[in-house]
Amino acid sequence: MPNHTYKKMEIVGTSSIGIDDAINNAVARASESVHNMRWFEMQEVRGHIDDGKVAHWQVTVKIGFTLD
Repeated sequence: MPNHTYKKMEIVGTSSIGIDDAINNAVARASESVHNMRWFEMQEVRGHIDDGKVAHWQVTVKIGFTLD
């Protein structure tokens, strides 16, 4: 296995459906401009409450990618 140098970035994905969807939205959006993504780390979960129910999820993720 060759040696790699990695960089991590922090982004926040959102969804009205759930945590998994928020993570997938974050990764999909990042993949539009970031190449060589290798992993993600979920850092924080927040949500918006409306009328006593969870209305929206926010998930902070760090995405690791290799440098060119």
